[in-house]
Amino acid sequence: MSAVSETGASAPVSPPLRRRRSASKWRHRRLVLVLLSPWIVGFAVFIAYPLVMSVYLSFTHYDLLNAPRWIGLANYKYMFGDDWHQIRSSIYNTLWIIVVGVPLQVLFSFGIAVMLTRARLGVGFFRTIFYLPALAPPVAATLGFVYLLNPATGPVNTVLKWLGVQGPLWFNDPGWAKPSLVILGVWGIGNTMVIFLAAVLDVPRHLYESADLDGAGPWQRLRYVTIPSISPVILFSVVLGVIQGLQYFTQAYVAAGVAAGEASQAGGTSTLELGYPQGSTLFYPILLYHHGFEFFQMGYASAMAVLLLVVSFVLTFIIIRNSRRWVHYGGAVR
Repeated sequence: MSAVSETGASAPVSPPLRRRRSASKWRHRRLVLVLLSPWIVGFAVFIAYPLVMSVYLSFTHYDLLNAPRWIGLANYKYMFGDDWHQIRSSIYNTLWIIVVGVPLQVLFSFGIAVMLTRARLGVGFFRTIFYLPALAPPVAATLGFVYLLNPATGPVNTVLKWLGVQGPLWFNDPGWAKPSLVILGVWGIGNTMVIFLAAVLDVPRHLYESADLDGAGPWQRLRYVTIPSISPVILFSVVLGVIQGLQYFTQAYVAAGVAAGEASQAGGTSTLELGYPQGSTLFYPILLYHHGFEFFQMGYASAMAVLLLVVSFVLTFIIIRNSRRWVHYGGAVR
């Protein structure tokens, strides 16, 4: 009997015990759903529903006053047809601000973080100074920058004049408008700098000690230890910068509007140019806003938003796909 009981099948679970286990699992699942419900509701209301509606409206004519009318691919045909010149110009400006601005922001953020980790005096003071610009609201920061770079009365051009240098027109010059916005973006890198600072401080000390034993100098330590160790953070910063660049709106919209107003007052004429000056600050989100909320072409604006979503997904996928060559996770290249 003992042999049979030891080698035989286990005794079946009694029905009351099975019911208690089922009730326990159901309570656990219900608790999980309750805890996830705020996120699920927020995702459905603020992401899923607007996304589905944008895709639907992109195939309609909708002006906010009348019900949407189905027009098929007409919005997309117009986008890549009659309106392609303006679309192409806005895409060029947007890609320009990404290609130039994102690398500079990552480079300066990383450089400042490395310098702060090696500072001996006033570390807290310098961390605060470099982070403070990130706390300024985008509109306020842009207004301050436009004032500083005012060609006639701004402090920057005044100092340059004292030094015998003719200052540029900054936001009033098509060749300097986008570089001025890049400078504004680099000035507000506090958040990215803090992320890099935490990543650099988190690099294991034994890696530096091993490099020292091999006779590595400061440059070799930076190149072969620090950068590979924080490469996931670099990837995160690049992807985040690209996505933010594709949505670049507030700074350019405010700067162009204020600069156009100042030029109108100085010249005694009205300057109502989209993307002032000469379309140099006409970024894709600004053109989208122009069609949607100034011309009330919500169907066409939705088509532009769908294109922006596709481009964002493709660029993010390409960056992450190619990152396997240079991003290291836990000492392994992926």
